[in-house]
Amino acid sequence: MIKINDNFCELPASYLFSDVAKRINAFKAEHPDVEIIKMGIGDVTQPICPAAIQAMENAVADQADRVTFHGYGPEQGYDFLRRRIVDVDYRSRNIDIDIDEIFISDGAKSDTGNIGDILSTDCKVAVTDPVYPVYVDTNVMAGRAGHLVDGRWSRIEYLPCTAENGFIPSLPKDNPDVIYLCYPNNPTGTTLNRSQLEKWVEYAKDNNALILFDSAYEAYITEPDIPHSIYEIPGAKDVAIEFRSFSKTAGFTGLRCGYTVVPKALKGLSKNGDEVSLNALWNRRQCTKFNGASYIVQRAAEALYSTKGRHQVKETIAYYMRNASLLRNGLSAAGLEVWGGVNAPYIWVKTPGGLSSWEFFDLLLEKCGIAGTPGLGFGPSGEGYFRLTAFGRYEDTVAAVERLSSCLLYTSDAADDLTRVD
Repeated sequence: MIKINDNFCELPASYLFSDVAKRINAFKAEHPDVEIIKMGIGDVTQPICPAAIQAMENAVADQADRVTFHGYGPEQGYDFLRRRIVDVDYRSRNIDIDIDEIFISDGAKSDTGNIGDILSTDCKVAVTDPVYPVYVDTNVMAGRAGHLVDGRWSRIEYLPCTAENGFIPSLPKDNPDVIYLCYPNNPTGTTLNRSQLEKWVEYAKDNNALILFDSAYEAYITEPDIPHSIYEIPGAKDVAIEFRSFSKTAGFTGLRCGYTVVPKALKGLSKNGDEVSLNALWNRRQCTKFNGASYIVQRAAEALYSTKGRHQVKETIAYYMRNASLLRNGLSAAGLEVWGGVNAPYIWVKTPGGLSSWEFFDLLLEKCGIAGTPGLGFGPSGEGYFRLTAFGRYEDTVAAVERLSSCLLYTSDAADDLTRVD
């Protein structure tokens, strides 16, 4: 029989969101008449903006004409999209990024998982905790994580983010080679301000560490002192790779498109001690393993940068942030401790009465018909917390808040105090 990659056997049997879906489906089978409001998986509900739809229709017409037909595109992405990204996302913020530092992909999830291909399996990894599961699981698959012991991987340094430290992680103590940062944060919805992010760039420069910076939610930032890109921090191009996505900003969860910025200033060391360009390595990886995002989808992404497209995207984001504000205020009024929902479309809730995150999941599902995501699924420090997303329909969000208001009574005395009001 063929030998396998044993690292996959180290992983838990199923992915977090698969477990959530199984519990929801089991509940629906037993309670077919209950209308469940799903606020767990961060999928969007609003349609793709008209500018992008029109661009796709035009691109489809291009594919029907021999003169304008496009087959294989450049693995790095079409220049028409890369130029718009450089001009609008970076140079408009006085950030000097070159077009050949931009790599178009089929989404940030793919790139945050695949970036490890160009890094040594000996690299030590640090993650903020709680954390987007892809960061950890892909390092397990690559053999960097060690073994799972009491909910923690032995070769990964966990940097707790809880109410006790204001959800601001401490700098690493174990001198990791690679540090994952996601801000605005998924799952907690919290942020780092400029001075806080400067400390991370300074740490990375002083300790020869690489920051993998996931800024998939930067378009949701409302406060002026929150950086939209890590490259707003001087020196960051020497230590950081940045990941962006059109999924949550423009509803591209089904279309699939994002991009990664790998500055040419970034260097790594070969086993012989030679300096190697990470930009060149990522380009080589993409040329070998990726045929590029489709022409039609890239034309849609390009349209997001038009005057109409940018206005329409802002309207969509405002729609979701109205949901976020409604959730945040409604949960607070119900007596729960909440974070997020200001610079991100996620609401992070402290479970009441000492309930575990899975107990609170079951309670909300059974008593309120609301499905969220247990914090423990995001890491050890997620225990005792719960994530809700603002990506649902406004009407469903209103209904969810009404259900919470009528279903929940909360005191801090005991979990039994969280009960349905008859």
